[in-house]
Amino acid sequence: MFADAIEKVGGFTRPIKTITRNYKEPAVIPGLATLFFVNDDGCAVTCKHVARQIIAAQEINKRYAEYKAACARVPEGKGKAAAIKKLELVHKLKAGAPIQEKVQFDGAVSNFTGFDINLHPDLDLAIIRFMGFERVLYKGHAVFVKDMAEVRPGDMLCRLGFPFPEFADFRYDVDRDSIEWDRSAGRGNTPRFPIEGMFTRQLADKDGKIYGIELSTPGLRGQSGGPLFTKDGRICGMQSATKHLHLGFDMVGEKMMLHGKEHTINNQPFLHVGQCINAEKIKEFLRQQGVEYFEE
Repeated sequence: MFADAIEKVGGFTRPIKTITRNYKEPAVIPGLATLFFVNDDGCAVTCKHVARQIIAAQEINKRYAEYKAACARVPEGKGKAAAIKKLELVHKLKAGAPIQEKVQFDGAVSNFTGFDINLHPDLDLAIIRFMGFERVLYKGHAVFVKDMAEVRPGDMLCRLGFPFPEFADFRYDVDRDSIEWDRSAGRGNTPRFPIEGMFTRQLADKDGKIYGIELSTPGLRGQSGGPLFTKDGRICGMQSATKHLHLGFDMVGEKMMLHGKEHTINNQPFLHVGQCINAEKIKEFLRQQGVEYFEE
């Protein structure tokens, strides 16, 4: 049903890859989010919570670099350990807190010099504009549904994103005490993943204004910022969040025979539904920011 649409939309949907290291923890943690391009000028949309993470990465890296520089100035001696402890407090470092985060936009644009981010004031929506790039690496661009009245509860829709971080092109450089992207360390690509769902309900804000679409299936972690589209590949929204609806079929202390033995079962089932910003709100924000887009 969505095979052709997935190929079409996949041409301009790209992963946002991240690697993170936490203080006093050796592991490098890979992560993913999604963006999709709306024109041929390197302009894409994603979620505001994703964009904020990209912005925060710069501050996280800066703070840790300043901490390391301060530690290097501490003289050797009996008081060094106490001085380091004070620096941890000054730079707000504690075990488990992120100290380094690197971001990579695979398959987006080549050799860009920077990017500009615009955050929507209310919705979980952001625009990323890549600057100074040589050429685009994506194929095509989003074509939005012109009239959202065409998309109705009961319609089957599809989302595309990158929920499963299977890339391994990174390493921890012990000598530099730094996490780095490294193509020689492992595979750089990561699989895209579509998930369909029925349009169940409209989403409205506290004033009753429609801003989104609820789907009968969850948006998966890493699909945030990915496009929601019809069977012909037109974009009708963007995956934003997943809500957990309590079904009320609770089992508390129930006795059940499993594999020939009696077990006590506790189960509180939930229905996990996807929440998407609709195309009208995305187009409205693009117009406000002077970004060209297409619709039909």
